[in-house]
Amino acid sequence: TLDEGLSKAVRKVFVTLFQEGLIYRSHYVINWCPRCQTALADIEVEQKEEKAKLYFIKYPLKDSLAEYIVVATTRPETMLGDTAIAVNPKDQRYKKYIGKIAILPLLGRELPIVADEYVDPEFGTGAVKITPAHDLNDFELGKRHQLKNINILNDDGTTNQHAGLAYANLTVGQCREKVLGDLKEKGYLEKIEDYKHNIGHCYRCDTVIEPYLSQQWFVKMKDLAEAAIKSVEQKQTIFIPERWSKVYFEWMYNIKDWCISRQLWWGHRIPVWYCQDCQEIIVAMEDPEECPKCHSKNIIQDNDVLDTWFSSALWPFSTLGWPEQTSDLEDFYPTNLLVTGFDIIFFWVARMIMMGLKFMGEVPFKEVFINPLIKDIEGKKMSKSRGNVIDPLLMIEQYGADALRMTLASLTIQANYIRLSQDKIEAFRNFTNKIWNVARFTLTHLKDFNPLGIQEKELEFNLFDQWILGHLNRCIREVTENLTNFKFSDAAMAIYEFTWNYFCDWYVELVKETLYQEENNIKRKSTQYVLWFVLDNILRLLHPFMPFITEEIWQKIPHNQVSISIASWPSYKKERIKRSIEEKVVIIQGVIKTIRNIKAEMNIPLTKSLDVYMRVVDKSKEKLLEENLLYIKNLAHLNYIHIGSDLEKPECSATGVLEDIEIFVPLENVIDIKAEIERLEKKLLKIEKEITLINKKLKNVDFIQKAPVDVIDKEKEKMKELVDIRDKIVKNINTIQSK
Repeated sequence: TLDEGLSKAVRKVFVTLFQEGLIYRSHYVINWCPRCQTALADIEVEQKEEKAKLYFIKYPLKDSLAEYIVVATTRPETMLGDTAIAVNPKDQRYKKYIGKIAILPLLGRELPIVADEYVDPEFGTGAVKITPAHDLNDFELGKRHQLKNINILNDDGTTNQHAGLAYANLTVGQCREKVLGDLKEKGYLEKIEDYKHNIGHCYRCDTVIEPYLSQQWFVKMKDLAEAAIKSVEQKQTIFIPERWSKVYFEWMYNIKDWCISRQLWWGHRIPVWYCQDCQEIIVAMEDPEECPKCHSKNIIQDNDVLDTWFSSALWPFSTLGWPEQTSDLEDFYPTNLLVTGFDIIFFWVARMIMMGLKFMGEVPFKEVFINPLIKDIEGKKMSKSRGNVIDPLLMIEQYGADALRMTLASLTIQANYIRLSQDKIEAFRNFTNKIWNVARFTLTHLKDFNPLGIQEKELEFNLFDQWILGHLNRCIREVTENLTNFKFSDAAMAIYEFTWNYFCDWYVELVKETLYQEENNIKRKSTQYVLWFVLDNILRLLHPFMPFITEEIWQKIPHNQVSISIASWPSYKKERIKRSIEEKVVIIQGVIKTIRNIKAEMNIPLTKSLDVYMRVVDKSKEKLLEENLLYIKNLAHLNYIHIGSDLEKPECSATGVLEDIEIFVPLENVIDIKAEIERLEKKLLKIEKEITLINKKLKNVDFIQKAPVDVIDKEKEKMKELVDIRDKIVKNINTIQSK
């Protein structure tokens, strides 16, 4: 921020805007943090709805002390700085009072009663106290009616001598308490009501903000904003998702002048000097040695620094060497894309667009992608006090940077917030391990094979080679399209799904038989090539998400570039996708999964070999299964498969149906039928007890009326799960007992 080049850019912008009359110094009611003792811009104030009180105070009339006007306020201590009472000119209740004088309770100050359209007749009593030094709206009204400004606060938020001797040197809270006590004692406090309203807090320290009359530096924003509004309306800059442009417009159409001075120790010091002899104000690119008007050397620089967002607004061009006309500036301004969070659209994005248009003549970026913000798994904001903060450095140390990056990418939907948990990061660490292991497997089978010099026309791809190449191209298309459309979650999950569920879980398992055999060299060579080719493309697709492990593996497999980061992006080939191939493999997968499910349901170890009978009416499907019996046997762990169109169901068999394919698994001599029935009946008894208990709870009127909705929903979901388990147990008992 404080590099010489950036400091020069900041000064150039300040001096230019000052010379054009767009930067000015003025007394103004600003947002003041008494703890940080600095001014804050409107968008640096966090508004929170809080429960408060509305105090109704009697203000006697000068000419008739028996008469009084009642005003309502949430901040009774500020009455010590009142300089008028205002009513709406159309409010018939107060027409007779306009132009008269009221007396300020406790201090006896005379207050003119003025008429102004600003006053809302519906708020409180319709009459309001006016404190120009401690309320922005009152300040504007005060200017219209030439009212005096009385500042009753010190910089640290305590009251000063203008509050009156009895109320000086108190905190705001102490002053409020004393004022209310005295008002009540002297009969000026009519009543107190509960009231809800927004209270501003400092975004840095959460201290309640005090509206405070102070001399500050401002940028006139209206002209700068007009050009920035037009640029987004004309799609020179596009927000993604598009809805954020509405938020941008809402702020820009209602923009106020920007208070750019800050009373902090750190930052770009405001390049303004004051002559102590002739009061000349000097704004210059170089530090002056004397006053240019009277030549006095008795000059001092302004102590304030610039708002940090002032220099940040120049970032797209100041970092490229501006105000010098550098080659970097020529090559890289404007940029294509800005990625940021919605919480700084006003702080940063809007101001960069305004400054880019003002000093470069064009928008600084063509697209703005708005990231969601991260919350915990329950949707709560992360904070140290809650103990729900996930430290990214600890997560990197525990699970690796790639796992964290992939987790965040997989969660990045076009929404306001995402929910992050350590479990999700751990899951992608497991994915990292999966990639590493499949890479090791691939390398083991590439020791005698170099795919780089291979022409695909020399190869003969089998059913599963063609199938995985087709799904690879579906994945390439999906990942590419989703990245182009900023759908990072969809892109990440597409490559995850393909890598784990298609490549690792199926293709690698299916082709082991081919890789381990040596009779058919061209068949083995073809599968080796596909194994390498698919892994290579997976690594390229994954590299933007998981750069470290993909580079590490890519350097170990055959490759023809120095780094994967400069390798070409995978190209989509539509002709690789063949519906007929996919339909055949779906049938084979369905048969394998059905047999595996039967084993799991019947408590049979997956690796236990057994016989299976398949009744297949469709001759083409029968032929397909016959041709791929070896693959089915290996993946389902079978001894023998009987296939026919007229097979009878063996006695005591578990049954699985896959469209027009019936699969029978004989259980006799495979499991201890008596012991299995006893086990299932015991489990059934336990499940039915749990169902009875939950059913009783759900029928309890007190529980339904008093329990939170999410608790009731969990109980209903648990009931559904238990009923499903019960039905499966009953089905399995019937299957085992059938003849």
